[in-house]
Amino acid sequence: MQNNREKKRSDQEQYEWVQALVYSVLAVVVLFTLVVRLIGVDGRSMVPTLQHGDRLLVLNPMLCDDYRYGDIVVLRKATFMEDPIVKRVIATEGQTVDINFKTGEVYVDGKLLKEDYINELTFQEEGTAFPLIVPKGEVFVMGDNRNHSADSRHSGLGTVDCRYMLGKAVAIAFPGFSEETGKRDFGRIGAIG
Repeated sequence: MQNNREKKRSDQEQYEWVQALVYSVLAVVVLFTLVVRLIGVDGRSMVPTLQHGDRLLVLNPMLCDDYRYGDIVVLRKATFMEDPIVKRVIATEGQTVDINFKTGEVYVDGKLLKEDYINELTFQEEGTAFPLIVPKGEVFVMGDNRNHSADSRHSGLGTVDCRYMLGKAVAIAFPGFSEETGKRDFGRIGAIG
């Protein structure tokens, strides 16, 4: 009788462990399907903010479809590039963007942007005519490594319809290799500022 009770208790404990494991797996699947996804940075266009190989936590666009200046977003426009690209929102619908390629300065609605996040000033032209008014439902995006970034300055991309957004990057989940040191800096894990 004692063995029978112990066997039932053991069976119950095993059932509870399996149940907890199944619920945990389901929670992770739901989380990474409906809330966030992991997306890797491919290239140098966001240096120094992001490095090639960084893995980003990206909020589902259903949760964050109100893009603002400074947001780092992931988008895919197959007619421009097949793989997702990571860029920073510079202007939103109705705003006017102008770039002085001689001085490298970017203006939004006539005001010079204070861009302490960029790698270098903006001297590279890519076919888009300025000044430019961002159409309704679209954003103007640029990489932080301005002269090594294919972004909204490129006539093939231009302003980006928000329906192309895969989401807003909120954190570095796993760092890539730093260009400067050639090593992973695990201190970079966390929220993207």
